[in-house]
Amino acid sequence: MDERDAAILTELQQNARLTNRQLASRVGLAPSSTLVRTRALEQSGVVAGYHAQLDLARIGRAVQAMIGFQVRPLSRDVIQGFKAFALKQPEVLEVFVVAGGDDFLVHVATPSVEAMHAMLMDRFSGRKEVIGFRTSLLYEHTQKHVVLPTEIDH
Repeated sequence: MDERDAAILTELQQNARLTNRQLASRVGLAPSSTLVRTRALEQSGVVAGYHAQLDLARIGRAVQAMIGFQVRPLSRDVIQGFKAFALKQPEVLEVFVVAGGDDFLVHVATPSVEAMHAMLMDRFSGRKEVIGFRTSLLYEHTQKHVVLPTEIDH
């Protein structure tokens, strides 16, 4: 990973729809070199995929929350089972397995507080492994869109 690769990663994170020619122009490389480097970043797994970012409010999911879940017994099977269940729920955006007071943090987006409450009461609270949960409503959600590697060869 060098400065040119970091420049490619920066540009792709800001706009993954750039053509190879546009990307090459922005990073100061020939299109052929840019294509070789971009493919290498993809093949190595550094670039794990390209995704469309949606405006959650515009698709009817304006209410977001982080929900901390405690589950028991703590075992690999219980963790995998809860994670799989959570990811099947249409309101769930992300699932984090964490250390500390909670075992999971689950990021959700729903149309309303009532819909969130129904999801928790009707689906999550009935799970035998769930012994408790705490909901923190999100007033704002700001995401960093450009992340650079920690070490770059010069």
